[in-house]
Amino acid sequence: MDVHLRELRYFVAIAEHLHVTRAAEALYVSQPTLSKQLRTLEDHLRVRLFERNHRGVELTPVGTALLPHARAVLEAWSTAEQELAAAAERHRSTLVVGISTGLGRGLLPAVRSRLAEAAPNSALHVRQVGWGDPTAGLSAVGAERTDAAFVWLPLPDDDRYHHVEVLTEPCMIALPSGHRLAGRTDLDVTDVLDEPFLALPAGAGPMRDYWLATEARGGRAARIGAEIANTDETVEALVAGLGVCLLSAGNAPNVARPGITIRPITGVRPSRLALAWRRDDHRPLLRALRTAVLAASRQRDQPDE
Repeated sequence: MDVHLRELRYFVAIAEHLHVTRAAEALYVSQPTLSKQLRTLEDHLRVRLFERNHRGVELTPVGTALLPHARAVLEAWSTAEQELAAAAERHRSTLVVGISTGLGRGLLPAVRSRLAEAAPNSALHVRQVGWGDPTAGLSAVGAERTDAAFVWLPLPDDDRYHHVEVLTEPCMIALPSGHRLAGRTDLDVTDVLDEPFLALPAGAGPMRDYWLATEARGGRAARIGAEIANTDETVEALVAGLGVCLLSAGNAPNVARPGITIRPITGVRPSRLALAWRRDDHRPLLRALRTAVLAASRQRDQPDE
């Protein structure tokens, strides 16, 4: 029988949460996808691994027997991946940097140039990561893992990471052009708190709260018009009139389209973009990247002569 690592990983997640929906959220997959993979695994093994109960699911005796072995297989594969990565590192110095939106602002070319001067044999690979992962790959495992990431603060599990702030920008608000407030140029966050908001996926944690202006709501829940996981979904939701959306000033051009109006807004703390990395990563190449990023950021902030 052919059993895939993904199926074992999904099985272990359900076993740990004893709830399919919560396991799906932790894995950043849909609940139907997770349920389908579980059925596939059970079909391959010709056994039933879980039984439903009023709280969620519970392991069958067969599932209980499988769990330690599934964990051992995943741990062994994780170890193999780490050893393979270490071997590859000896042949070529590569940094994988996660981003959740196009970085823009002239930063990336300047970072590449400065890193090439400091570490001529290095390679910088930029990976786009969905908005459901606020760490932009830092918390991922295996091939999806990034070495550093440009992230919007605040970060979840901040004690696991170091970060340096790269830039601070005022917030803007994007509205459907037909919205009753679209003609205003003096908007304050209190003017829009009762509007439906476009929200990042629930897995985005404190970053989702920031872009929902939770701090200004005094404990009141935001009205969610739609969830968005990337720029294209944001544009589609705005054009469809599903809600309004806070965004950083530098990202405003990413959603500027016919049918969308972007206005300044007061009453929201400025957005902060940072370069983050794991606290236990002390590689010299990563230090060179941080130096390059900070130098590029300072150069960007200097007025033209």
